[in-house]
Amino acid sequence: MNRVSRFVVRRLMHGVVLLLALSFLSFALAQWAPGDFYSNLRADPQVSAATVSGLRAQSGLTRPLPVRYIIWLTGLLHGDFGYSLAYHGPVAALLPERIASTLLLTATAVLLAWGLALPLGIWSAAGRRGWLDSLSTAGASLLLAIPELVLAIALLSLAVETGWLPGGGKVSRAHDAMGALARFGDVAWHMVIPVTVLVAGLAPVLMRHVRAALLETMAAPFALSTRAHGIPRRRILFRHLLPAALNPIVSLFGVSLGTLLSASLLVEVITGWPGLGPLFVEAIMARDFALVLSVVMLSAAFLLLGNLAADLLLCRIDPRIRRAEA
Repeated sequence: MNRVSRFVVRRLMHGVVLLLALSFLSFALAQWAPGDFYSNLRADPQVSAATVSGLRAQSGLTRPLPVRYIIWLTGLLHGDFGYSLAYHGPVAALLPERIASTLLLTATAVLLAWGLALPLGIWSAAGRRGWLDSLSTAGASLLLAIPELVLAIALLSLAVETGWLPGGGKVSRAHDAMGALARFGDVAWHMVIPVTVLVAGLAPVLMRHVRAALLETMAAPFALSTRAHGIPRRRILFRHLLPAALNPIVSLFGVSLGTLLSASLLVEVITGWPGLGPLFVEAIMARDFALVLSVVMLSAAFLLLGNLAADLLLCRIDPRIRRAEA
């Protein structure tokens, strides 16, 4: 087994341990929460207490917590996410379309946020104390001061008042009657508000980290030495400084995925985007714990995969990590 393979196996083992710990903690907290799916039936005088008890027993809610956890975890390992009491069907049938919608939104926002943050952070650091640095820093501070909830509500209000943008959802009513290209444009048009909110929340943070990483590298002795040798400024920036500053930037990539995924759940609820966010809220309100736990575990898995991708990139670009693995 080579170095990279050992690195991947070690990271995967860490991820599995974290997922197991998270699964137990999430399951225990969900089961200890007051009430369950059948709690509302107790307030109905037409439903007897014996009926409610029978339904709870039929759903396995009366079994001891360790037994329920083992049954749930065994099913999860076999691809069975459980049975949704609120939707009266298997949870696995509810997830694919919602996951696709969330990943579409999140991936688009990540690409746009990094596409804006990298050049702005580089230019800001290269022109430190210049007009571009001052402008970008002021703009980032302004965006960071605006909560995503407020920005989403403001954009939705503008869309409703002016009709310039869709007021929520993923597609128009006539979506099915459109051609393939028109359907693509329709979905993209409905993504404008949620993607804008997510990018506005993430891009300033990324830009400031890129700028800080480059400024720290510029102050290193090797950077001062390259400037003393008369190497052109642009070549120093892109051939020496930027590669040296990649480690913290790449590490930030995995963190940004987790941050954006958690933020996207809230934005989906506000904008009516049919992803995991609205499904998660509906499951919590209905106390449909099988569905709640499925969304939690999927979110954790996406975060761990993002961190694994960042670790692999670090292993690829940093020979010190490869030597440490050896």
